This record gives sequence, structure tokens and C-alpha cells, in this order.
Amino acid sequence: MAPNLAWASNITSIKANGKWHYLCIVMNLFSRKVISWHICDNANAVLVITAFPKAYDKRPPYGLIFHSDQGTPYTSYAFRQLLDSLHVVQSFSKKGYPFVNACCECFFKYLKKEQTNRKCYSSLKELQLSILEYMEGYYNSKRPHITLGMLTPSEAEALYWEQNASFSLG
Repeated sequence: MAPNLAWASNITSIKANGKWHYLCIVMNLFSRKVISWHICDNANAVLVITAFPKAYDKRPPYGLIFHSDQGTPYTSYAFRQLLDSLHVVQSFSKKGYPFVNACCECFFKYLKKEQTNRKCYSSLKELQLSILEYMEGYYNSKRPHITLGMLTPSEAEALYWEQNASFSLG
């Protein structure tokens, strides 16, 4: 397996200032690294249509499989058109089987346990900064994963590229 062959995505809700906001993440399944995210007031197609290109623009994949649940943001015509235009194959979890997307579900569990449930947010901006701090300052760069041999997501990707650099050079 290698980075950027399969990505997964999911949406969760988080409260700030008495109002629900919806966080969509895109995760590289190779390293469990969250490569993009977006948060807004509605869990609709616009949410995933905004989050996905952020990941795609950072690391344009070839032959990508994109996995999610069968929620309406992911099955919307507009999102399917976006994936088709980029030649991305879409994969869905079977209805009622959230463990098929366990990587994203697990990420949300720890985001809430280690960050968002410990704080009260007075604004969406404050919530966004907290999520950014958690993802970039801790989860991707400092939080080791058993499935990665106790490497962080960033370390797992760096190790892959280091070990495979000689193959591309030679």
C-alpha cells in the first residue's frame, strides 16, 4: 500500500456557542493522516464539495478510491460529478455498518475526547482554530498509532517516501 491510493471521509457535528456545526474530514487511509477538512453550519453537499478539493489540490492522486458512508452529501449529484471529473472512483459503506469507515469514526472519537468536548467555544472561529490546533499540532504530527507501528501519520508518510525515494531515482 502507498499514500494517496485510498481516502476516506466522514462528517460529525460539534457545538459552538449553542449552535451545531458540521466538520467534514478527508483522511489518507495509508497513514491515517487528515489531509483536509472543512466546517460549516450545514451537513450538505457544499460541505464535502469544499473539503475534497482542498485534499486533491494538496496532493493530486492517480487512481484514487474515495470511501464514505451513503449520506446525502456524498451521494449528491454535484459531488459525484466532481469525483467523475477528477477520475476518482467512489466507494460506499453498506448502510448501517459504520465500522467500515472506522478510521474516520475513530478520529472523531479522539477529536471529541481529547479536544472539543473539553472546551466551550464562543464562536465558529474559535472552534476552527481548536480543530486546526488538534489536527496539525497534535493528531497528524504527535499522536502515534498502533496500526502504524507507533508512528504518527506524518512520520508514516515521511518514512514511506524516504524508503521509496531510491526506487524513483533509479
